[in-house]
Amino acid sequence: MTGPLAGIKVLDFTWALAGPFGTMILADLGADVWKIETVFQNEMRRGGAPYVHDVSTYFFSANRGKKSAMLDLKSPEVREAIYRLVPQVDVVTENFQPGTMKKLGFDYETLRELNPRLVYASTSGFGQTGPYSERGAVDIIAQGMSGVMSLTGHVGGPPARAGYSIGDMGAGVFTTIGVLAALQERQVSGEGQHVDVAMLDAQITFLENAIVRYTSTGNVPGPVGFRHPIGTPHQAVPAKDGWLVIAGVRDHTWALFCARVGLDELAFDERFLKVVDRTKNYADLEPLLFEAFRKRSVAEWLEELAEVCWVGPLNTIDKMIEDPHVQSRDMIRELPTWTGKTLRVANTPFKMSRTPTGPQGGAARPGEHTADLLRMAGLDDDAIKGLIESGVAADQPSSMAGTRGALLKANRAEHQ
Repeated sequence: MTGPLAGIKVLDFTWALAGPFGTMILADLGADVWKIETVFQNEMRRGGAPYVHDVSTYFFSANRGKKSAMLDLKSPEVREAIYRLVPQVDVVTENFQPGTMKKLGFDYETLRELNPRLVYASTSGFGQTGPYSERGAVDIIAQGMSGVMSLTGHVGGPPARAGYSIGDMGAGVFTTIGVLAALQERQVSGEGQHVDVAMLDAQITFLENAIVRYTSTGNVPGPVGFRHPIGTPHQAVPAKDGWLVIAGVRDHTWALFCARVGLDELAFDERFLKVVDRTKNYADLEPLLFEAFRKRSVAEWLEELAEVCWVGPLNTIDKMIEDPHVQSRDMIRELPTWTGKTLRVANTPFKMSRTPTGPQGGAARPGEHTADLLRMAGLDDDAIKGLIESGVAADQPSSMAGTRGALLKANRAEHQ
C-alpha cells in the first residue's frame, strides 16, 4: 500500500493512548512510523486490558502498522544513535510530561539544531506552558477538568465519564492535524516547528457549543441524558425490543411525525408546536413519546419513520460491527498479530479516491525493528549486537542479556 503520507518518516516516542492514537492515524495514512519502546517493554503491552493470543488488545489497536525498536533512552550510545537518525526523519512525536525529553537530551531545541526541517509534536495533559504544564494527566482528568463529565449523564444523577477515552483520543486527533499542518507549512517556509497539543485544550475545543451557549446566555449547561439540549425530539427512545435514536423533526414536519407515531392529539398542542416549546416542555413530552414508541419494534419504527426524520437503531458494539453498512464501508479490519493469530480492529475513516488508507499491518513484535533502526543510524551488526548484549537495546521482549541489562532491570524494579 502507498498511502497519501508515503515517504514521511516519524520517530515516535509516545506511549499510553493519546500520543499513539495520533501516530496511529499517521501510520494509517501511509507514514513510516518507528515506535521507540523502552528496553523494559512498554507498560501498555502488559497493562490491564484483555490479553488475547498473548497480545495486549489495548496496545495492539493503537499501534498497528508501526515498527518497534526497544531502546534505553538514558544510554549515551542510544542518544548518539538517535541524534544520527533525526536528520533522516520528518517528524518526532512525544507525550511525556513536559521537561522529560529535555532531560533525555531529545527536546525540540536540541533536535532542531540537527534538523531545522523537523516537525516536533508534543502531546501532554496541559501543554508546554501555563501554570498546570508540569502536572500529569490521563483521560479522566481531561474529561473532568474540561467540563465534559458535567454534561454527561442524566439530570439529577452523578457526573459520568464518556464511555470511551475521548480525552486521550481527542488530543491524538489534534496532534495529527497539527503535524499535517506543520508539514504543509514547511513546504513554503522550508522550516519545521514545535506542535504543542494539550488534552485539556482539545476537550475545550470539542465543547464549542456548550461554551458559546454559556458565554452568550450565562446559563451553565448541564447533563441532558440521552437527548440534545436544544433540539426536541432529538434523542434515544425505547421500542418494544430495544432502543432507537431519532433526530431531524422540524416544526413543519411535527404534525406528520405525530401522525406516524400515533400521537395525533399532540400535532396542534401549543406546548409542542415549535422546537423551542418542545424543549421547554420536554418533561411533559417525554412520557408520551416513550409510551407511544414502546408499542412497536425497532425494525418497525425504522421503516415507519424513515421518510419523516432521521432514525437509526441504538446499537451495542456487537450489533454495530455486524451492521451491513459498517461492513460495506470496510470499517472493521482483521490484522495479524506477531504471535501468528489475528485480531479485529477499527479501520480508519478516510476514504480516498486514489491513495489507499488503513492499517498497514498489525502491531509489531516488541523490538522487531530495533536492528533496522540502528542500521539507519549507521551502526554495523557488531555494534548492534554489542548494544543488545549490554542491555541498552533489545530485539525481543526477553532480550535483557548482559550485566548492564540485569542492572537496568533491577534498578527499574527498585523505583516502581
